Amino acid sequence: MAAVTFLLPPAEAFGAQRLGPGGARLLGRADRLPPATAGPAAQLLRHFALQPAGSWPIAALTRQADCGDAAGAIWLHADPAWIRPDINGARLLACGEGMRLSPEDSAALVPAVRPVFGDAGFPLDAPDPARWYLRLPANAEAPAFAPPSEALGTDLTDQLEDDGPAARRWRALLNEAQIVLHNHPWNARRIERGLVPVNSLWLWGGGALPDRVDTGHRAVAADEEALRALAVAGGAEALPRGQGFRPGGAASLVDLRALRDLRLFADAWLGPALAAVADRKLDALVLDLEDGSGYRFTRRQRWRFWRGPQASLEA
Repeated sequence: MAAVTFLLPPAEAFGAQRLGPGGARLLGRADRLPPATAGPAAQLLRHFALQPAGSWPIAALTRQADCGDAAGAIWLHADPAWIRPDINGARLLACGEGMRLSPEDSAALVPAVRPVFGDAGFPLDAPDPARWYLRLPANAEAPAFAPPSEALGTDLTDQLEDDGPAARRWRALLNEAQIVLHNHPWNARRIERGLVPVNSLWLWGGGALPDRVDTGHRAVAADEEALRALAVAGGAEALPRGQGFRPGGAASLVDLRALRDLRLFADAWLGPALAAVADRKLDALVLDLEDGSGYRFTRRQRWRFWRGPQASLEA
């Protein structure tokens, strides 16, 4: 037997939703974990230790998973994106997988923007329609844009206002790429098919491949490519997430950060996992929330009759 950890979004992502009586009773009896650092990267770093410490080179990790050639270079995601101007600035509304690009889309668009970056010494390629990469020289300074998961829907003014020399250079390259994409006839075809245009790139996740990635998990169930790449780099098996918890499943870390329906979480994941704990098929269940809070469930907690129910994941 072993423990399983569910990665969850911040508690506030569930809004006013509440657990049913059974789930609320068991949550009220669970052990509350000490507060941890909040944020998407900090949450994953609780389960993966990268060497050298302090690095977060997601582009290099996913590049290695995609192509196996990430060693010896600095990599930067230059993912296809849709940015919409508004009265206050501009907002990132879709990026990467959310763009629903086909191989034909990337085959048409990548050659058009490749010279913009290639002439500056940053070769561009797209081994996957949703993941485009720039290869940077060892002495290049990568832009520090937020991951798309944090930037989606937000005003991009703060992301683009850095006025250092490196930032100005990247901003100039990005502006040139946006002009090329805006004028590309392939985007008109996408719009005719009811798809959003690729009118920008999102530059993020820069860095070199880590010397080592350590994790205590033997298998990770996730659909997000960044987490799957971390799992593989750490020697864990990357599995599809599936539609619900299965007792006896191989994964000890399950990515549920995209969930926003508390009832679905309770019915498909929390309830079956707690039943496995009660039946001694699982030693413990841990909930790790992005806001740094967490809970641990074990079988012996069933005797804590004096504790009242807790219907919300918010502490």
